[in-house]
Amino acid sequence: MRAWRVHEYGDFREQLKLEEMDALEPQEGTSVLEVRAAGLMFADLLNIAGTYQVKAPLPFVPGCEVAGVVKHPSPDGPYQEGDRVVTLQMSGGFAEEMHSVDAMSFPIPDGMSFADAAALTVNYQTSYFALVHRSRLQKGETLLVHGGAGGVGTAAIQIGKALGANVIATASTPEKLQVCKESGADHVINYKESDFVSEVKNLTSYNGANVIYDPVGGDVFSKSTKCIAFGGRLITIGFASGKIPEISLNRVLVKNIDIVGLYWGNYQFQQPELIRSTQETLYGMYKEGSIKPVLFEEFAFDQLPDALASLAERRSYGKVILQGPGVE
Repeated sequence: MRAWRVHEYGDFREQLKLEEMDALEPQEGTSVLEVRAAGLMFADLLNIAGTYQVKAPLPFVPGCEVAGVVKHPSPDGPYQEGDRVVTLQMSGGFAEEMHSVDAMSFPIPDGMSFADAAALTVNYQTSYFALVHRSRLQKGETLLVHGGAGGVGTAAIQIGKALGANVIATASTPEKLQVCKESGADHVINYKESDFVSEVKNLTSYNGANVIYDPVGGDVFSKSTKCIAFGGRLITIGFASGKIPEISLNRVLVKNIDIVGLYWGNYQFQQPELIRSTQETLYGMYKEGSIKPVLFEEFAFDQLPDALASLAERRSYGKVILQGPGVE
């Protein structure tokens, strides 16, 4: 089978090699999946560079979020040959086939495409956990979403609207602001052209946002404490800016705000049953039309470096998809 492999950590443009590998065999609790679509994420860039929280042992095939068809089911496992599933793994997805741990794989509903399945799972799980389980967003509250045109950003906007929130989104270009609007944002702010703190205050009659969703970090996080409502919740889910912020605790004290963190990946080990029930909830929301993954582009399998470049250079919005080998 063909697979994109990394033998040394570094820049994806230099370290990714398209190679032939031996076909895979099923194992106890692990099926072999024929890859049809893989969702790209910032973590893939970090994995290849060797800067992710947990380093993948070399050599490895990157790719964490994959939708496909069960080729060889695990012995006594829950899936049968031909079942459509989406799986979440630490690596292995940018290949013709991959090992998928049954416990972290989910059936794909009828009517959902492989691309949508690969685009939905991590982004929408992350945003749902952040808004529902961690920050307790309520109907009628104001939600501020930073990086609104990104994969988790568009998911947060859609889920926020489904929960009945008034949504404000920030982005950097007119095109990305339009993506936020089409995802359901009530108001959009170009943070490069105006001060989002002042804009949020004006839009909320100086009350501030009740919940602020921040995948950016850095100065964005620090400035957000200036436009958060009394008793608000500021949730950090990542540091796309590359800078881990520091917080002025006097603002936490004076405004009685909560600083909330979400590392969704840990729930796979601490509360896997919550992930599975959330997946069913998300499938229901997809079926009723309240959420729908925003797809930037579907790249052919041989174009993985180009696909990753669109992500690394911040040209993309929503979710970037890599098609499985043989998909046209």
